[in-house]
Amino acid sequence: MSQNQTLTAQTFLSKLLTQYATLHEKAIGDRAEEYIKQLGIRTGEWMEGHYVDAKSTRSVDQYVNVILAIKNDIGGHFEIEEATPDRIVVKGTQCPFGDMVKDAPHLCQMTSSVIGGIASRHFGYSKVKLDKRIAVGDDHCRVVVHLNENEEQGGEEYLNLPVTPENGDPFQWEEDTIKMLGEELRKSDEMIASLVSEIEDLRSQIRMQDRQSRRDFR
Repeated sequence: MSQNQTLTAQTFLSKLLTQYATLHEKAIGDRAEEYIKQLGIRTGEWMEGHYVDAKSTRSVDQYVNVILAIKNDIGGHFEIEEATPDRIVVKGTQCPFGDMVKDAPHLCQMTSSVIGGIASRHFGYSKVKLDKRIAVGDDHCRVVVHLNENEEQGGEEYLNLPVTPENGDPFQWEEDTIKMLGEELRKSDEMIASLVSEIEDLRSQIRMQDRQSRRDFR
């Protein structure tokens, strides 16, 4: 951000959040994205409540209007490229975080989980793929939202997310959120442990083959 740029509450909060996110990522690594994901899911439900009845079933057109209103009202510039019963493509030429998102590109997970979370709560399923991202140097963002399961590679899936009970607050689901996050992190740890074990087995096989080759050579 240029030092000559006018300081506003939005630029200050954007800078503060991106710097916090950067420190968070440095502290816990790739797991920071899972925290951002859970925060985005809760935030999306809270924001959605400012526009419509969050528990009503809506059409694709209504969903599109909600996500555009959310992204544009908080400082972004987003428009719809395509909208069908199966797929929605959103183009963004300005990020709500401004150029400061380049300081913390993993904040793009917030866009995925807000948009994907809303879709999942109302259609039962969504898969969000971030095809282009201003945060990593693209001149615009391109977000593809699938409303039905498909074989397309990549993307983050959101399936049957819960809705906060009437008169509740999405941010008061802290205990459930922590449990879900803990489960995701446990799965991640188990996957890493499995990969490490496979690598060690492979190394052992290579050593055995190497020793066998040496004996055969003699």
